[in-house]
Amino acid sequence: MDRDHAFAAPPADERRRLPRTDVLLADPRLDAAALRLGRRLVKDVVAGVQAQARTGEVPVAEIADRAVAALPATASALRPVINATGVLLHTNLGRAALSEAARDAVLAASGTTDVELDLGTGVRARRGRSALDALLRAVPAAEAAHVVNNGAAALVLAATALARGREIIVSRGEMVEIGDGFRLPDLLVSTGARLREVGTTNRTTPADYAAAVGPDTGFILKVHPSNFRVTGFTRDASVAELAPLGVPVVADIGSGLLTPEPALPDEPDATTWLRAGASLVTASGDKLLGGPQCGLLLGGADLVRRLARHPLARALRVDKLTLAALEATVRGPLPPTVTALRAGHRALRERADQLAATLRADGIDCHAVDTEAVVGGGGAPGVTLPSAAVSLPAGYAPRLRGTDPAVMTRVEDGRCLLDLRAVPEDADAALVRAVRRAAPGTES
Repeated sequence: MDRDHAFAAPPADERRRLPRTDVLLADPRLDAAALRLGRRLVKDVVAGVQAQARTGEVPVAEIADRAVAALPATASALRPVINATGVLLHTNLGRAALSEAARDAVLAASGTTDVELDLGTGVRARRGRSALDALLRAVPAAEAAHVVNNGAAALVLAATALARGREIIVSRGEMVEIGDGFRLPDLLVSTGARLREVGTTNRTTPADYAAAVGPDTGFILKVHPSNFRVTGFTRDASVAELAPLGVPVVADIGSGLLTPEPALPDEPDATTWLRAGASLVTASGDKLLGGPQCGLLLGGADLVRRLARHPLARALRVDKLTLAALEATVRGPLPPTVTALRAGHRALRERADQLAATLRADGIDCHAVDTEAVVGGGGAPGVTLPSAAVSLPAGYAPRLRGTDPAVMTRVEDGRCLLDLRAVPEDADAALVRAVRRAAPGTES
């Protein structure tokens, strides 16, 4: 036996040549990323790849390249998601997607801006005046408008300013629970108001409200039960029937339509309810309006001014980015939510057929199917919208959530459906790439 070969040392483990962190951070690509994303974030990504190299998952020579590839697009952990669930306003996905006009407005407002300044005079001006003007132009039936940070905040402000220590008359059939276990009665009582419940779960008449009105009445609350339906032997009182009772009527339409929507003829809107006699209408901005999260208050000038000057209004006010996005949504082109709502079934099916054909050419098991989508976000309960989808094996669902951008689907009858109702047409190419990455035997 050759003694020199018998006792030769084994080759050095390349992991012992792991480059130092400071050397990696000096890589021009990572150095530039540190200026854009922050040194701490980039350093954490590098440390993660180094840890993979120590376990042999990543070759040492590829550490810098892998770190560059692992860098996020922004310094936020939020990831873009393609909504292929068939739910237009998916609460877990942030509800309404902003229009390009709204995104541009947010970017323009992200620096210093004249949100509360009159550049002509150089003195302080009403905060968000151009956004409020846009709302009033869109809803001429309203004399004034105010914006808070969400729909629930709009009701809290109204209840605090108008009914603290007094009574709010509300139908038992409208004592709703909204998302994540928040209940309307609990929300209103937290303001110091007392609830005067009238009627029954399925029937409440104008006479029930009239009998409850008294010196302690702050207002009558009319709530659109936007996330459920009661059918059969039912009766509710309309805003027009409540308006003559001599006390303010606060009407919560929920889903945020400013004017009637032809695609949803039974969904209430601010203009119609104000014209019917509502003193104040409250709504959400990130639902069917298609804008940012905010709460809208529209109504009489004296009433809205009273709410806007209440001390609580300061705690509930929105920032400049929300005001910019809201104004651009109201003034600008149709937002993605409205475009998706009005999309024709034939066009959706043609897209699904084309996408399925493209993917089948890659050997992927898929076909186009007709489906039904819903509005979601507490809007248009029971209403379905004819849609179309690309059907894939169910195993694609978790893999698609791991692609970039992530794709959120739904699984139905053992198949993963990519419902196109809420997917903008310009995202079809990204959808194809995501499915290809998620195909078995490929890396996502």
